[in-house]
Amino acid sequence: MLEIRGEVDCLVSMDADLQDDIGVIPTMLERFAEGCDIVYGVREDRRSDSFFKRSTAGFFYALMKRIGVRTVPQHADYRLVSRAALDALAQYGETNLFLRGIFPSMGFRSAHVAYARKERQHGESKYPLRRMLAFAWQGITSFSSMPLRLAGLCSLGALFLALVQTFLALLTWARGETVSGWTSLMIAVLFLGSVQLFCLTLIGEYLAKIYAEVKRRPRYIVEKKL
Repeated sequence: MLEIRGEVDCLVSMDADLQDDIGVIPTMLERFAEGCDIVYGVREDRRSDSFFKRSTAGFFYALMKRIGVRTVPQHADYRLVSRAALDALAQYGETNLFLRGIFPSMGFRSAHVAYARKERQHGESKYPLRRMLAFAWQGITSFSSMPLRLAGLCSLGALFLALVQTFLALLTWARGETVSGWTSLMIAVLFLGSVQLFCLTLIGEYLAKIYAEVKRRPRYIVEKKL
């Protein structure tokens, strides 16, 4: 895609299984002529998919929206992209490009073209459940540090529980209901465990910042100069 960006005004990308309707390409070109830099091919429905695939796809798009990632629901990789959008894509320094999240985040003028996805005529899908889960995880981790921060929240919750348990251990010791050495052992274990979890929270925050830095994404994208 990026190798030929200097040779074309726009290009259309699609899967090689020929399930995407090429009949809507003229409509995409019309939207491009109207000034749209990105035209997304959006499926009208997912009746050809199983109930499991439809429900998991809906959950994925809802989750991405929840964590603040802009995506186009029911859109895969069938899209028209202008040379300006391709030049902007070349500024992204990361290796694993989650295009379904990158293109909507660029801010270029875009449009949607609905089409009916055809039934597969030959072969089998190269995206079994394992690869779909890996793809979803790539999308989440490419645009959000939520998993790291979620682990941090869990560690803070564990720290609170450790403080409560420490108080209960001291209360039990004051009542004389413990054997010798039990209270000091419990307090030491809970204190060290809570400190370790808190330190992991701090490490997670720094890792999230490092992860965002090493991608070398552009601070902003210049659409045109006047």
